[in-house]
Amino acid sequence: MSAPAKKPAELSEPGTYFVTGYPGFIGKRLVRHIAERDPRGRVYLLVQPKFIKEAHRYASAIEGAPIEILSGDIVDMHLGLSGEEYQRLADTVTDVFHLAAISYLGMPKETAWRVNVDGTRNVLELARDCSRLRRFNHFSTCYVSGDRLGVIAEDELDCGQSFRNAYEETKFQAEKLVQRAADALPVTVYRPSSVVGDSKTGEIDRFEGPYYLGILLVMSPLVMPLPLPGNGVAPLNVLPVDYLVEAVWRLSRDPRALGRTLHLVDPNPMSARRVYELIAEKAHKRLPKFNLSARAADVVLRLPGLEKLARPQRAAINYVNHLAIYNCHNTLELLDGTGIRCPPLSTYLDQLVAYVREYYRKRREDAAEVDDPLDRPAKSAGE
Repeated sequence: MSAPAKKPAELSEPGTYFVTGYPGFIGKRLVRHIAERDPRGRVYLLVQPKFIKEAHRYASAIEGAPIEILSGDIVDMHLGLSGEEYQRLADTVTDVFHLAAISYLGMPKETAWRVNVDGTRNVLELARDCSRLRRFNHFSTCYVSGDRLGVIAEDELDCGQSFRNAYEETKFQAEKLVQRAADALPVTVYRPSSVVGDSKTGEIDRFEGPYYLGILLVMSPLVMPLPLPGNGVAPLNVLPVDYLVEAVWRLSRDPRALGRTLHLVDPNPMSARRVYELIAEKAHKRLPKFNLSARAADVVLRLPGLEKLARPQRAAINYVNHLAIYNCHNTLELLDGTGIRCPPLSTYLDQLVAYVREYYRKRREDAAEVDDPLDRPAKSAGE
């Protein structure tokens, strides 16, 4: 029997990292992870001027590699940086992690295009000027598949699909830019599904998307939980933020990931109905025995007393019954043997629900009226 082939060695030299996406939850977690895992490296973090003070406080609390805050914006020429700052990045940066995006599903298309497409184009321009670049890591989304149904492969992008909102369409267009740039740049594209809280603590910065729609329906102030929109047979694909960050870090240092597109998803997702049932069990509530159509659910969520609670969630209804299966063969192949696996939702659901419940309890104590934790403003940077 021949000896098993050795896996390609990870990059070992200290890196100089340029990261966009602050103050997004994933971006903040990734910056901390990079600083801790490569303490001999250096991290440059692009931050909009209005978040500069907060970013300095955040960076000062992180141990490991030094973090330099750069005031700028991906939508501006040369990212809003001074000539000296831009040249310093071009001379030293080895790894770019581009996360900055607007992910709010109800945003105007013009705004989404400016940030998600034009912003990506500007970051790619910097990458082309980086003489020491070893990887351009682009955060896309599995929802670039739009309204496609069935099994969706990692190497598929433009298949004539339509899009349900500006977020999907502009992230699709941004990924097309990155794929074209891959002819000249060392690119890896990551397509996460819906990112939820930390699998160990439940921590998350905002409650939106199809998973948190389920929590809203069960944990609303109504005595009886609201029925799930549709029949709930479609898979509800979610992944915890800690798995995402750990996987991306490992893949960004694996030479085999160069030029590849990787689905960061749960390879064995539960159906939306089963997730809804588990959430109800945690909340000690009995589910209705009937379903609502997606259209009827949207009407119900606009009723007085629920409208405020549900406003950020109505756009997520379309995802609850979308029968798309995201093949993640490339990702599983590259992470095989690393011990990095997406945990099943059932193993960390308690932590997620507990975190939401505690946040909900504090908000109710602090407010004179019922105020749901799911009604939080969408961030404009990061995903």
